[in-house]
Amino acid sequence: MAGAQLLPLVGHPDRDRPIAWRNGAPVSVARFLAEVEHVAAALPPGPHVMNLCEDRYRFMVALAAALVAGKTCLLPPNRSERALAQVGAAYPGCGTVTDAPLPRLDAPVVDYPAAPPAARGPAHVPAVAADHPAALVFTSGSTGEPQPNLKRWGKLVAGAHAESAALGIESGAFNVLGTVPPQHMYGLESTVLLPMLLGGALHPARPLLAADVRAALDAMPAPRVLVTTPIHVRACVEGGTGLPELALLVSAAAPLAPELAAAAERRFRTRVVEIYGCSEAGMVATRRTTTTPTWRTMPGVRLVPDGDGWAFTGGHVHGRVRTNDVLRPASDAEFLLEGRARDMLNIAGKRASLGDLNHKLLEIPGVEDGVFHVPQDATDGQVARLMAFVVAPGLTEGEILEALRRAIDPAFLPRPLVKVAALPRAATGKLPLEALRLLEAEAER
Repeated sequence: MAGAQLLPLVGHPDRDRPIAWRNGAPVSVARFLAEVEHVAAALPPGPHVMNLCEDRYRFMVALAAALVAGKTCLLPPNRSERALAQVGAAYPGCGTVTDAPLPRLDAPVVDYPAAPPAARGPAHVPAVAADHPAALVFTSGSTGEPQPNLKRWGKLVAGAHAESAALGIESGAFNVLGTVPPQHMYGLESTVLLPMLLGGALHPARPLLAADVRAALDAMPAPRVLVTTPIHVRACVEGGTGLPELALLVSAAAPLAPELAAAAERRFRTRVVEIYGCSEAGMVATRRTTTTPTWRTMPGVRLVPDGDGWAFTGGHVHGRVRTNDVLRPASDAEFLLEGRARDMLNIAGKRASLGDLNHKLLEIPGVEDGVFHVPQDATDGQVARLMAFVVAPGLTEGEILEALRRAIDPAFLPRPLVKVAALPRAATGKLPLEALRLLEAEAER
């Protein structure tokens, strides 16, 4: 489009700089651009392509290939047959690029093509129009049916620069490992776009176990940034495995308990910073959990009144995005998070938040994982009872309930408390509402 602002595909100062690490060896920007050109030529026709690559480097290549081909990446919340069918039905004829087996799809599927012969790619770094619809990111489904959110290239680029400033990461050589999938908004922004646009490099893996996290970090030089979630922070802290030097540990997708953040800072001798955001707005605020409970918005982003609640606007946020959380503003750039509006409970005239109850549950020695759940018969915050699902092999239900009685008001004790072997967490660490309702149905049979 004539007159459209063009923004470069990568932010590295030269083509020989690493943009990724594979098997301990660097992958140069020149090599990356050659693969982008190769994959772009293999993409199916049509304006949309589902990017389901699990290898983070291949995901980045496929994203960049879609951008230079003028396409929009569709990023489903997971790889389940139901989720992929929903996205396919909403965008008929969309193609798919993948590097792993998929459920059967009624759409053209391209297996990630074998890497081209050694080449340096195009002579110049491609540029993309700022207003190009780069991606449709779907919500996680933790509060209902996944919903699409359009992300334009210019806003994604601005967000990467805002995140760099907020986290104190200087543009240049830094190396990112993520335990979250790149299709999730947090993973897209912090493990793909941040290194891609600020001159860093990423690790292709998504390790889950503490030992695997260490091995992946060991395969990259310092400075290293670990992008993860509270459940993985806890696994690393309690796993008994040390980590190599970390410049920064970033956590999001759920509130991080200050005690756990402090334990991670001590054990790994690093800074722990939380990101607050959502699929609709992307990242909007940060805090160093061990030093303050107050969140500070990212550069250019403001908190503004919106009816009886609050919204974020400005900076890299597209339009005005209302938050479903209960916030207590200190200014248009600082706030306290008091809980999600839907998480605020009222039982027998007493109030509590699911987030706080979950923290109390997870603090019980011997509880490996757990969550409180509001049964389907609750309405408008008026709850007659709560349920809880707990992973605690060495404890009885009675022992868990007794520990809860010492920590929370009796009105919020779960009825029933159900022990399970594992919770059905998504790859982001979140618990989809649909999965919790299935557990509820099984418990009440």
